[in-house]
Amino acid sequence: MEIKDKVALVLGASKGIGFAIARTLADKGAKVVLPYHSDWPDESDEMQKEFAGFGGNHLAIPVDLRDAVQVKDLIRQVQERFGALHILVNNIERGGMPVVHGSYDLEVNREQWDLEIDTTLKAKWLVVHNALPLMKNSSEGVIINVSSIAGFVGRSGPAGLIFNDGYAAANRAISSFTETWAREAAPTVRVNELMLGFFETRHAEGTKGWENLSGSEKESICKHTLLQSPGRLDDIVKAVFFLIKDARFMTGAVLRLDGGYVLGGEQVPVMPDGILNS
Repeated sequence: MEIKDKVALVLGASKGIGFAIARTLADKGAKVVLPYHSDWPDESDEMQKEFAGFGGNHLAIPVDLRDAVQVKDLIRQVQERFGALHILVNNIERGGMPVVHGSYDLEVNREQWDLEIDTTLKAKWLVVHNALPLMKNSSEGVIINVSSIAGFVGRSGPAGLIFNDGYAAANRAISSFTETWAREAAPTVRVNELMLGFFETRHAEGTKGWENLSGSEKESICKHTLLQSPGRLDDIVKAVFFLIKDARFMTGAVLRLDGGYVLGGEQVPVMPDGILNS
């Protein structure tokens, strides 16, 4: 898919990964739609200032993506403004970090479980459910579900300090959505999943939970990763653009981008001498 003049809806564009993806799409000539929420007021203000220079090629909309009525209205505004939707980067989540929040049965965590499930899982479903009919009207479309290796590893090993139970469960379910939506969207819309490990602004540097870890705890996560370090934002952007531009024959697939964290818990043993029989 060529990106110039395509309409792209990027969730979570007020900060970090979403911002980097949206900015690169805009630089390449896409018309970007940027929903934002009151959770990040300063970041949302900065995002709007940054994209104001793109004029009519961007649309920033305040919306709570957990609310079915507001999501439906978001897609209506996209259709009225641009008449089409070609790219959806489904990048919305609410991570629950044990190192920050502690157990769900703490009084301060009364709403934490619902926040994790509603934001990480339900909001993704609401956006695709409402956006897919408009996307299928185009000759081609791409949906990228951004998920986390928390769905694989859960609250275990070094990652257990970062990935909470509800967040991990929600991410395990995203892969089921990816497969269902790939079937529903075919043949004109491709649906794939980008499953992320530890990255700057996502689970690693630049996140609140990362700074709560001790030096040895951070080191244990890096050592568990085969490539021995967290990833960078440009690694994610490149993977996203591969899925948009070049993965013409890929749909319903999960692309794991984790530096080998999931594999890092097991080592390949030295081959034994063995017993040879004549």
